[in-house]
Amino acid sequence: MRDAVVLLSGGLDSYTAAAIARAEGFRLFALTLRYGQRHACELEAARAVAADLGVERHLELDVDLSAFGGSSLTTDAPVPKDRPLDTGGIPSTYVPARNTVFLALSLAWAEALGATDIFIGVNALDYSGYPDCRPEFIEAFERLASLATAQGVGGARLRIHAPLQYLSKAEIIRKGASLGLDYGLTHSCYDPVGGSRPCGRCDSCTLRAAGFAAAGIADPAVLR
Repeated sequence: MRDAVVLLSGGLDSYTAAAIARAEGFRLFALTLRYGQRHACELEAARAVAADLGVERHLELDVDLSAFGGSSLTTDAPVPKDRPLDTGGIPSTYVPARNTVFLALSLAWAEALGATDIFIGVNALDYSGYPDCRPEFIEAFERLASLATAQGVGGARLRIHAPLQYLSKAEIIRKGASLGLDYGLTHSCYDPVGGSRPCGRCDSCTLRAAGFAAAGIADPAVLR
């Protein structure tokens, strides 16, 4: 059994990506980041998801990106609401270089473990315009991983797996359903009401609702 580091946010995408890694025979080491996000309740969801997946170890790290600002997810700036799904541009919920930081930390842990595989739940179709969700970014970081590590210099091939890259949200949900995942454990909202209840109006809530509707599956998080 090979080891893999999986980035686990507590959302349905990272849950599905980690489940795919498990189905492919990897032993999972889950990494969750407390980065100053306003929707910190996703950390509880990440713990529930990690337990459900039976990960070997679940590590939570503090990396306070709110010190830099620049995003409505890490400041008091309002989170955009009721935006059409096809709205162009990069929204204020983009956290500067977040996935670059997250993957760098994942890479450090993977190398310490002697692992050469990292899984991330980014998506190039149903995403909010974030530049660090694009295939070009994943490919570039994989090249960097081989150049920046002792393992890579020694000839090992480091892989950044993004198994959801070209799937729609509905396809992701159907894939998770086929793997028996309980999406009621997950949290997606960027601006939860009362600290935990989904607002139903932010980009993430809108994408989630549209995905479940298109998949023809009821969202268990809404039913609970």
